[in-house]
Amino acid sequence: MKEGFAKIEWAERHMKVLAKVREEFRSEKPLEGLIVGLALHVEAKTAVLVKTLIEGGARVEITGCNPMSTQDDVAEALREMGVACYARRGMCVDEYYDALRKVIKAKPDIVIDDGADLIFLLHGEMKDYAKNVKGASEETTTGVIRLRAMEREGVLLFPVIAVNDAYTKYLFDNRYGTGQSAIEGVLRATNMLIAGKNVVVAGYGWCGRGVAIRARGMGANVTVTEVDEIRALEAVMDGFRVARMDEAANYGDIFITTTGNKDVIREEHIRRMKDGAILANAGHFNVEIDINALERMAKDKKEIRKYVTEYDLGDKRVYLLAEGRLVNLVAADGHPIEVMDMSFSNQALAAKYIAENWEKLERRVYRMPEELDRRVARMKLESMGMEIDELTEEQIKYLSDWRCGT
Repeated sequence: MKEGFAKIEWAERHMKVLAKVREEFRSEKPLEGLIVGLALHVEAKTAVLVKTLIEGGARVEITGCNPMSTQDDVAEALREMGVACYARRGMCVDEYYDALRKVIKAKPDIVIDDGADLIFLLHGEMKDYAKNVKGASEETTTGVIRLRAMEREGVLLFPVIAVNDAYTKYLFDNRYGTGQSAIEGVLRATNMLIAGKNVVVAGYGWCGRGVAIRARGMGANVTVTEVDEIRALEAVMDGFRVARMDEAANYGDIFITTTGNKDVIREEHIRRMKDGAILANAGHFNVEIDINALERMAKDKKEIRKYVTEYDLGDKRVYLLAEGRLVNLVAADGHPIEVMDMSFSNQALAAKYIAENWEKLERRVYRMPEELDRRVARMKLESMGMEIDELTEEQIKYLSDWRCGT
């Protein structure tokens, strides 16, 4: 069996929630006659989502949401299945946007995005195609931030479901998925020991929490940097050292950014770093580490290992992983299969929800409907062979009656 197909088969065997959704889609055909355009990381778990949408009756066109995250063997397998797939690993920026344009030219009825680049194009140079779109869903925090800004400015042209905000997405995907896969990316790229290292995690949102927890679990001394007082306090209460990046830069061995913001690690921080410091990013865009500053400062640079670029600054060397892009998807296989099982089940159910309700939805960003979110959680528990208690009638009455007291 070709490697791409083998990867997809392996993922399918461990995506039991999405398998239940696919059975439903196969019988109900909720996407019959619709075109679904996707901009996602094109790898094995994504291919299982694509197959599920097709079972629901959709015609699917897909490209990548990051120039470096596509697995070419999986992309080729999708093409052999008859799916219009325009993704290729290592695209330049122009090629990346040309591929997005090809998906838009298919006139999708529903858009599934990760980072909102596809949606952004539909609100800019390809605005004429937006009239075809019934609705969209967005996979990640960075994209939701951009979309809420568009909603505030009143420029959003169709409804968007923030799948990222589903509990069964961000509590699990962001924390357990990013936590494990970011560390895995660092390990695969460097083959270095985590135990005993000073690991600096920038940001203590759900992604940062996950990375910090996993790094500590592998024996690292973890420092968290934050701009939010409450998150910083939470990190302290969770047992992590909290410091400014100015301070942490002096002693960090490995730096992992998870903020979704730009220039988190800047020239002044790099100048403070010790010889051999490793820089990695787990945020969606490659803007969290000031790569332009690294380029200006470097007297020489070379790829010393696959996905490891050595910058010789004269007095020291620092190492940038995965060109500053998503280290978990460039240097590893992305989030664990069982985590994406829930995230992509949310995406499939969101597409169905849009298909059935788009005429009633306003041009705004919606949270994933709670009943669908909870349904994914129930299916996940069932797939793990677990059951939970149910409220009795008396308990339901007690919780809804204000008269009950001491």
